[in-house]
Amino acid sequence: MIISVFWGNKAMKSINYNEKTKVFTLRTKNSMYQMQVVEYETLVHLYYGADIGDTEASHRIVCLDRGFSGNPYEAGADRTFSLDVLPQEYSGYGNGDYRINGIEVGHEDGSDAVHLRYESYRTSKGKYSLEGLPCMFGTEDEAETLDITLYDRITDLKVHLLYGVFYDLDVITRAVRLENKGEDTVTIQRAMSMEMDYTNKHMDLIHFYGRHTMERLTERLPLHHGVQSVESKRGMSSHQHNPFVILCDKMTSEKHGDCFGFALAYSGNYRCEIEVDQMEQTRLVMGIHPYHFSFRLNTGDVFETPEVIMAYSDCGLGKLSRIYHDAYRSNLIRSKYVTSPRPILVNNWEATYFDFDEEKLFNIAKAAKDIGLDMFVLDDGWFGKRNTDDSGLGDDDNSGLGDWVVNEEKIKGGLPKLVKKINGIGMKFGIWIEPEMVSEDSGLYREHPDWVLKIPQRSLMRSRHQLNLDITRKEVRDHVMKQIFRVLDSCKVDYVKWDMNRSVGNVYSAALPSERQGEVYHRYVLGVYEMMEQLVSRYPDLLFENCCGGGGRFDAGMLYYSPQIWCSDNTDAIDRLKIQYGTSFGYPISTMGAHVSVCPNHQTGRTTPFETRAVVASAGTFGYELDLEHLSSEEKEMARKQISEYKEMEHLVQTGDYYRLSDPYRNHDYVVWQFVSKDKKETVVNGVQLRNEANPHIHLIYLEGLEPEAHYEDEKTGYVYTGAALMKAGIPLPVGVGDYQPIQFKFRMS
Repeated sequence: MIISVFWGNKAMKSINYNEKTKVFTLRTKNSMYQMQVVEYETLVHLYYGADIGDTEASHRIVCLDRGFSGNPYEAGADRTFSLDVLPQEYSGYGNGDYRINGIEVGHEDGSDAVHLRYESYRTSKGKYSLEGLPCMFGTEDEAETLDITLYDRITDLKVHLLYGVFYDLDVITRAVRLENKGEDTVTIQRAMSMEMDYTNKHMDLIHFYGRHTMERLTERLPLHHGVQSVESKRGMSSHQHNPFVILCDKMTSEKHGDCFGFALAYSGNYRCEIEVDQMEQTRLVMGIHPYHFSFRLNTGDVFETPEVIMAYSDCGLGKLSRIYHDAYRSNLIRSKYVTSPRPILVNNWEATYFDFDEEKLFNIAKAAKDIGLDMFVLDDGWFGKRNTDDSGLGDDDNSGLGDWVVNEEKIKGGLPKLVKKINGIGMKFGIWIEPEMVSEDSGLYREHPDWVLKIPQRSLMRSRHQLNLDITRKEVRDHVMKQIFRVLDSCKVDYVKWDMNRSVGNVYSAALPSERQGEVYHRYVLGVYEMMEQLVSRYPDLLFENCCGGGGRFDAGMLYYSPQIWCSDNTDAIDRLKIQYGTSFGYPISTMGAHVSVCPNHQTGRTTPFETRAVVASAGTFGYELDLEHLSSEEKEMARKQISEYKEMEHLVQTGDYYRLSDPYRNHDYVVWQFVSKDKKETVVNGVQLRNEANPHIHLIYLEGLEPEAHYEDEKTGYVYTGAALMKAGIPLPVGVGDYQPIQFKFRMS
């Protein structure tokens, strides 16, 4: 039986099932994925990589008698068949496979084994969806779904392995749906979203680690025997580790070699584990972190895991990144701002912090209008009791969260009056909110102290002097969103920045019984998603930016709701080079919130040229975060030029192909990147020369992605090059004076 999907005028076999050999073959434009039902209804994994034509890779499965690797009872005297060494598609605990596994279930008799057997499959046009969870979407012309059902014959637990195949996008998605068809309650103790087995592969792991204000730094490590993991137990995807990893061959580079990407579309606790076993096979599992996780399924209940988005490239890491960029822009992010020009804004945070009134805000908005900006954004401090502290020396963030009512002592006449004035000068208005948090010094907490996550009889653990609201509870979500909607409905708001400024702690919900406390972390994330869905559904034209102390929830799940995420609270241009470099491996450039800030920088104290700060911020959603009233006349003129130049290249940032032309971890002289239009008719090269030296070397950079035989004109010099010359012969970087000098080239096909 062959399932065909039509792409334009040609039929491509995106899903194929061979009834005779029981081999499933999934195809995208440049990749192939195979699995097979073998003895004892076992679903084994055969292959994932470059298209190998009509060959079925079952020859890769070699069974031998392995000591201390048990055999299923059904195998009788055959000691060569062992789940402990077979590459599997999704394995359970307690069935003789001692490696990391996909699922573990607790039963009413105290046992926790689950032995999954193949039952059936079905296909459907279009992409599957997940209840209450973000995931890629696809029409019948864009994607097809394969649903393979496994079952445990003792408990009648059904495990649906879901595969979404996007042929043109070169992407395969994975998720798992669990159904309790039995009579007894089962408790899910571990439910990973996918499992991937590689036979005899010696690979490197690339992951993206960091901390607050230094997120998504890049680290490449060889896999070793045993288990390596990338994870978060902070109730969010975290600043410390990102839910996106790459496995690649030892020699893989930007332009050459095999690499496999795995991105979890989830914003809570997660774990990616990689084990190299006794036979030097590699297994990767990814999904919800088992820490403090359990989920009870009564008869008829269903549980769905978050989605993993997989991609493969045999042309290096750059190609893998561009696969993800295109896939997210077309079939994950739902906002109209994926392709529409976005308002270029100024945010008042680093200009004023909490020390402002309506006059100060309006003056910043007027200064923004004067240099050509489109929007003024009011950050923290506009609500409740949120003022400069009593000493007058610092800011008081110890109160007010949860009371989403305008502080009219600071903004006299209220928000509608201020917004009307700002709109009256031709400026859009945006606002900051933090809906998941509450201050102890707030009306909300005094009225509902049980509405926070709090472990009975134990002291609260504070962070930033604020607590997590228990948004697993509908009444809490409804109360908060009702307040916020009242504010947004009172005036014309075109942009909302949703922040979260602490990890999830004190994890216990007063609304759940003791046996369901393991569900709190996951239900918290589902609550966040529901609140965000309400926001974007109610205000479909809103530009929505996610933030979590900067980049603490920079993940594919958040991109389903917001087309951009504040990349980091660190606005220093030089630190941003590594932050934005690492982020680019898995996320489109148009999703990175990036602003020009004042110098000396508020996070590092470093001073960089004004032009350089703009060049770095233009590799993202461009904006400003400083007191525009304090700019010199020269800086204001420079800002006008920067804004104009960004608007000219914005379409390349939003829809173009992105190339990393240097590695800031290896090259300490310069960092350079490139945007190329899809039709290859124009390209912009930007970067920073990090350090200058006496009697300097001449550095050549080599462009990518151009038509070799086409001619390209340098907009500054008028010099014309062939695409081949720019890519093979290279062009010299300018020799500047001083450190941190900007690099900018623009070429158009002539």
